[in-house]
Amino acid sequence: MNRVTLDSPIGKIEICEEKGRITRIGIVSGEKFSPETETQLLLEVKKQLSEYFSGKRKTFDFPYEFSGTEFQKSVWRELLKIPFGETKTYSEIAAAIGKPKAARAVGGACNKNHILIAVPCHRVIGAGGKLTGFACGTEVKKWLLGHEAGLKGEHNENRMENLP
Repeated sequence: MNRVTLDSPIGKIEICEEKGRITRIGIVSGEKFSPETETQLLLEVKKQLSEYFSGKRKTFDFPYEFSGTEFQKSVWRELLKIPFGETKTYSEIAAAIGKPKAARAVGGACNKNHILIAVPCHRVIGAGGKLTGFACGTEVKKWLLGHEAGLKGEHNENRMENLP
């Protein structure tokens, strides 16, 4: 496995690649790291994430590999359909994948997403616009949603007003 790190406004991000595909983008802290191995793909992903944080990028176009159950993969594929700066509820995601009673399971799948930001689990919120759990912490989720809302130039009053 090859890996690089990126210092970002939400913390140190680790980007991992295996067999020409990104397998992890996640926040790390206080961990001992093996040496970084820069590959062309990792440098490209690092560049795209830097552009995202600087407000110059709203979509990503690099190869990645989902690792999870078929249900989790169906949730993650649905997350990719949520436009930049917009949100959906766990219930809306559950309905979209044909499992309308699986909102809690959708939350679990979002928690297991290993490709932070590019597979935008941060765009999934609770019913009534409530900011709910996030594997990296609700402050990070709030920052990402605020970053995107500000760049979009709109404020989704129905969904964003209840963010703490």
